[in-house]
Amino acid sequence: MIKVSPISRRTFILFLILFSVEVTFSLAQSSGSEKPLRLFMIGNSFSQNASKYLPELSKEGGHALVIGRAEIGGSSLQRHWDHAEAAERNPDDPQGKPYNGKSLKTLLSDGVWDIVTIQQASILSGDVETYRPYAQKLYDYVKKLQPNAKVVFHQTWAYRTDSKDFSRIATGDSAKSAEQMWAKSRAAYHTIADELGIPIIPNGDAFWKINSSSKWAYHKDDTFDSKQAKSPALPDQTHSLHVGYRWDKDKLAFDSHHANAAGCYLGGLVWYSFLFRESPVKLTFKPDEVDTDFARQLRKVAWKTVKKEKKAKIK
Repeated sequence: MIKVSPISRRTFILFLILFSVEVTFSLAQSSGSEKPLRLFMIGNSFSQNASKYLPELSKEGGHALVIGRAEIGGSSLQRHWDHAEAAERNPDDPQGKPYNGKSLKTLLSDGVWDIVTIQQASILSGDVETYRPYAQKLYDYVKKLQPNAKVVFHQTWAYRTDSKDFSRIATGDSAKSAEQMWAKSRAAYHTIADELGIPIIPNGDAFWKINSSSKWAYHKDDTFDSKQAKSPALPDQTHSLHVGYRWDKDKLAFDSHHANAAGCYLGGLVWYSFLFRESPVKLTFKPDEVDTDFARQLRKVAWKTVKKEKKAKIK
């Protein structure tokens, strides 16, 4: 009979404990019991666009995610704050409950949120003065209600290069091109983010990375005459990240602001990269409308853009 020393016995027992813990942890991961990341967005249609495919991407990546929303189409930082202030003055004031009859305070107080995002309305995004003092007020309000939440700026994107209007860059002055809109908007977001000491989700940079690429950028179809067009004819809009031209019944519509399926996909990839700190390059989900090669490039650009932003903040 082989005798086992006390030291060997203790070592063997410790091994069993560690093995059991490892197995339990592995089973917990495989069963999807990861604690959900709770994300709350204070935004507008641009946050809706950018997060459209985030649930599918998160699921494929094995990350549990809960999303809360306080969104109003076209809403600026000031408008969100004005509604919050109205609710503080009088909880029964309808002006304080614009989110399907609920106030920002009510929505933010629903559980514990890990990350809360804010953003400026795209049309004002190039004018840094429109952020003050409302970004600071919203930041303070969020931290009062959710002291442990990380407040993050969601950087919105420039309009399509053939847009007929671009964002305000100063009182009485507007950007003259998509590139100027991106540059002014980027500068404004970074200025206020530095003042607040918060990170940025660089969707605007990712969009411009594609829109300024010699290979992947959208180029206006000069053969298309919008005034003479008949349904269902549309221009070549290959690699567009924006809705662009579409037929609404018998009327030709043009939306150079909002993201189409490819833009929403890129937005979701940027959010995924930022939230989970991992590359989305190997993910396979993509919207049916997005070409396989283009989708692959969007995944690469999203990850590179987020890494570049994080690296810049570390310096």
